[in-house]
Amino acid sequence: MSDFEGRVVLVTGARGNLGAAVAAELSARGARLVCADAAPLEPSTSPHTLAIGGLDLAQPSAAHGLVAAGLDRFGRIDALVNTIGGFRMAPVSEAALVDWDFLFTLNARIALVLSAAVIPAMAERKYGRIVHVAAGAGQRAGAGIGVYSAAKASVLRIAEAIAEEQRDNGIACNCILPSTIDTPQNRAAMPDDDHSRWVTPQAIAKVAAFLASADAGAITGGAIPVVRRD
Repeated sequence: MSDFEGRVVLVTGARGNLGAAVAAELSARGARLVCADAAPLEPSTSPHTLAIGGLDLAQPSAAHGLVAAGLDRFGRIDALVNTIGGFRMAPVSEAALVDWDFLFTLNARIALVLSAAVIPAMAERKYGRIVHVAAGAGQRAGAGIGVYSAAKASVLRIAEAIAEEQRDNGIACNCILPSTIDTPQNRAAMPDDDHSRWVTPQAIAKVAAFLASADAGAITGGAIPVVRRD
């Protein structure tokens, strides 16, 4: 039996490098997928995949509509893997207020809105897995990333709260903390860095798949670093 036979996983940010890797990993393990992104998505030809693009998942109405579409298609949602996030350098100053809404919306608000939308269906079945992609910066800030760190710290706190609030409903909630992800965009932005030390989207996807699986039920409220290549 495959890891996810009969399971349905909602993957957000599915058009991005990490989201696409997560979707591919879960599909290979037999999951049925609801793939969502802010950008347009091509309709899937697979009966096991529902692709919905053009969504502003910072809005509760969009998140509830996405969950409803998944339930209508597959009858259940067993796991959420949320890969949506954003980064900007923003040293602590009044100028950083320009970046505050952007970073908190893409990171903290979307994590909260998606979690709130998916929890009722999971709680009804007394089973669920929620995985958010945060960052090590959420545990400790560095120079120039105070606002980003605060936004990612909020994701960690939201996940910890869900873990406590939903424990009796069989819902586990965890965060992944990747180091620098090896993507074309990051290579272009940091051409002189040692790319061999970066973590691949595929390595992160394997961790996300485990945390989204039935086997990970005993792990909840965690912040899991992923810092090595696969």
